Amino acid sequence: MTDDVIYLDYAATSAVRPDTVTEAVARYLRDVGATPGRAGHRRAVDAGRIVLRCRRKLAQLFNAPGDPGRLTFHLNATQALNTALFGLLRPGDRVVRTEYDHNAVRRPVLALKQRGVQAVVIEGDVHGGLSMFEVEHALKGARLLVITHANNVIGNVLPVADLARMAHEAGALVLMDAAQSAGHLPIDVERMGIDLLAFTGHKGLLGPQGTGGLWVREGIELPPAFFGGTGGDSDSPDMPDTLPDRLEAGSMNGPGIAGLLAGVEWLLEHGVDAVHRRETRLKQRLWEALYDVPGVVMQSPMHGADGAGIVMITIDEIDPAEAALRLDREFGVLVRAGLHCAPESHTLLGTGATGAIRLSLGWATTAEDVDRAAAAVARIAETKGSRRG
Repeated sequence: MTDDVIYLDYAATSAVRPDTVTEAVARYLRDVGATPGRAGHRRAVDAGRIVLRCRRKLAQLFNAPGDPGRLTFHLNATQALNTALFGLLRPGDRVVRTEYDHNAVRRPVLALKQRGVQAVVIEGDVHGGLSMFEVEHALKGARLLVITHANNVIGNVLPVADLARMAHEAGALVLMDAAQSAGHLPIDVERMGIDLLAFTGHKGLLGPQGTGGLWVREGIELPPAFFGGTGGDSDSPDMPDTLPDRLEAGSMNGPGIAGLLAGVEWLLEHGVDAVHRRETRLKQRLWEALYDVPGVVMQSPMHGADGAGIVMITIDEIDPAEAALRLDREFGVLVRAGLHCAPESHTLLGTGATGAIRLSLGWATTAEDVDRAAAAVARIAETKGSRRG
């Protein structure tokens, strides 16, 4: 970054993006500027082409078959997950989730439970595993299984293909939360058996905030979560029957989608597999460097090639929020402390009362960044809770 900081908060947002992303946003604002689907003039047509191209590129990235219109745009993964959960579940339905879920799943499921939906939570463990026996039992009579692909605290990746197979055998659909995995880990909805895929644009996909989406497999129909203008069928009082219009009320985030398109194109060019291998090597380097620092407690395990690029730590006798502040002010290392909107995962680690410090890697992280961050943590651990002038 230009201000010589070390950015290790990619699990929150890819604040460092390829230049092509920022250039695409600026070019859209400068040369296009119109709203997709809201007119027939050349600028609106250009805007619509960008949106369609982004749908197609995302479908390519996820190996999503069929009509790219089944990939609908939303503000973020949270909105996409809410659209799927409230669209699918009715009083009396059974939904199964895990303790690895983000609040973007946990809170909507709780709200649905208060409306008569039966919710079952499968226990996790400190290593990021699940009991398949418990999963099989929980899925009996279920309408939906929600899977968090990559957890944003422990860093574990769940065996989605195996879980999806079990869900389908039980007659349940599979909704995958890919907020932490899209762009960081390869995703193939066909091979993995995913029925609905929710993702955000501002993390591993390298796009701007305010972008995200939901892919819905052919044969699954969702009611609209929002109602309003769609640019077509304006004489009807009802939302259109077909996707994507049915789930995309209101003006779209054209500049954001242009940036998201550039991020996805960057990933397709460089390869998500290659990005993941590189992040895994750097995670191993960081994990091993911090493991040997006196006073540093490794709260998340090293998951090898299957894990997300997340290292969670605490420092003896230092509050995580204080440590994160000192890393920023004294060493220019930007991390995130707290519960990371996933309190159940922190409870598994034993950090539910205090939170922890998350260092998360991304496409632009370097070996030098990792080494400097590890050295900064070591310096703080040496001083315990004392402040430097």
